[in-house]
Amino acid sequence: MLGQRIRQARLAADLTLEALGNELGVTKAAIQKYERGSSTPDSSKLLALAKTCGIRTEYFFRQSTVELSGIEFRKNVDFGKRRSEAARIRIAEMAEKRVEILDAFPESPIPDFAVPDGIPERIEALEDIEAMAERVRRAWHLGMNPIADLTAELESFGLLVMAIDVEHPGFSGMTATALAADKSYHVIAVSSRWPGDRQRFTLAHELAHIVLAGRLANGVDEEKACDRFAGAFLAPKEAVIKELGAQRKRLEPLELYRLKHEYGLSMMGWLIRAFQCGVIGEDTRLRTMKAFSRRGWRTREPWDALPAETPRQFEQLVYRALAEDHITETKAAGLLDISRMRFYQERFMEPVDAAAHQ
Repeated sequence: MLGQRIRQARLAADLTLEALGNELGVTKAAIQKYERGSSTPDSSKLLALAKTCGIRTEYFFRQSTVELSGIEFRKNVDFGKRRSEAARIRIAEMAEKRVEILDAFPESPIPDFAVPDGIPERIEALEDIEAMAERVRRAWHLGMNPIADLTAELESFGLLVMAIDVEHPGFSGMTATALAADKSYHVIAVSSRWPGDRQRFTLAHELAHIVLAGRLANGVDEEKACDRFAGAFLAPKEAVIKELGAQRKRLEPLELYRLKHEYGLSMMGWLIRAFQCGVIGEDTRLRTMKAFSRRGWRTREPWDALPAETPRQFEQLVYRALAEDHITETKAAGLLDISRMRFYQERFMEPVDAAAHQ
């Protein structure tokens, strides 16, 4: 088990055998022996391994309890297999901790996720996605107004939502099923480095993969269907027409910028939604997209970025479990991956000094 965990820690840190060996002052062959289990690192090497990989030493001795299946990445080709495996391992580790805290409660503190009743069993065309997205919103009592905190909403319906720090810009998100001993959970992960509008679209896109599973007719492209669902879920047709009017020949950048910050959908997303909802025609769409390209807005939209969203349910459940005597303070600190000293200071809202972060 130790060798496997060392390998997982190395891959999760996106380190090659040689790079990890250089950090520890040993050869590549030595790291290979650690991972195969033919050699065991001493305590000082384990500490160095943990520090280099950005984990606590407890990780090496904890049995894996969760397996990810049905993994779907939202990434570009530059992200590659090695980085994908690193992201998978990190997300699996985060899922393990979430399942562990949920199991600490006598009864699950979150509901079992379920696709809302009344959702069509078959989607024959992309245009059918509009009504489907609206049905999901209504079933979840979200109305047609902006969703202030999409992460919190998805967590409240039983999805395990995670934000992971991935340096490479090629990663946007991932969806998977976390298989535990006697239960399964839907997992959605996004990059913590993207602005809020990019995160929210990815969250809604990954939600669509879950909701649309097995419902798309032959010939309906799944990625296009998920994109359509994401846009319609964040900015329903009713809201688009209310905000922009039924018919337009031109859209002003400033109104798209303000709608972006109100609904959490990018300016480009609003342009696309205006076209999909019949507010603008093809000529206006193309003309506006060309203007975006000339200004470089298709790569980076102007002015203030939408603040990133942060999943908070896991940390909240850790403190709730502690308050209800389901876990110890030591266990809580371990789950949050911080020192006992730092946890104590944060728990009692005392000033956190630099040493506590070590």
